[in-house]
Amino acid sequence: MKPVPPAVRAVVSDRGYAPGLPDHPESYAVTEPGEVRAVAAAATAAEREGGFLCMCGQDPVVALYDAGGQCFRTVQVHRAELLEPSHPLSLPGRHRGAWAAAAPQPLREYAGRWARGESAGPGAVPPVPSVPPSSVFDWLGTPLAADCDAARLVARRAPLALLAQTPTEELAWGVRECGAAGLDGAVEFFASESFTSRHPKKRRVGATARDLLLRHARSRRPALLAVLERRVLRAPEDRITR
Repeated sequence: MKPVPPAVRAVVSDRGYAPGLPDHPESYAVTEPGEVRAVAAAATAAEREGGFLCMCGQDPVVALYDAGGQCFRTVQVHRAELLEPSHPLSLPGRHRGAWAAAAPQPLREYAGRWARGESAGPGAVPPVPSVPPSSVFDWLGTPLAADCDAARLVARRAPLALLAQTPTEELAWGVRECGAAGLDGAVEFFASESFTSRHPKKRRVGATARDLLLRHARSRRPALLAVLERRVLRAPEDRITR
């Protein structure tokens, strides 16, 4: 039997392992040696139990790489396992904690619940804090620090879940209040399934907010421009006046 090479890097992809595709999903890398060894051991156990997969899946996939940069094993896991602190394949606690501490002050408690895995089960999304959508867009669009790489999956899912519960009219007003980082987060949200799965009547956005989204996507996120043009429908007029 060919010996299994030692893993030096583990990469988690949110929608399956599909390198080289233009729409390759967000992923994060675990590079700390002790954490990589723990993930590799869990992947080996999963393979023995018949959990080995070598294809894309709807749940996240963990890919292990050797020192030569070659992927030699992929294992599909469930989101609940990634967010459950006691599970061997969960996000490293120190990364989750660092990410939660960096969340905007009004959202820090909410972020902490996600980081502790309290939103892992069906219907277990933490209670929604009362904060303006523009703050959540800023949270979603702010780049993570280098030592928070393993928190990226949670750092995307938490604000997306929060925004998914916000009426479209409030989201549109939040877009109008955003700076550059917030617009980046807003473009990501409006192009995501969390928004595009809404009924067409609930995807109508005022002209001002829609134009801001399209202009930002055209210059900063061109890969999302076509989705926005198709799925973010134009309202007859801005419906919010203040």
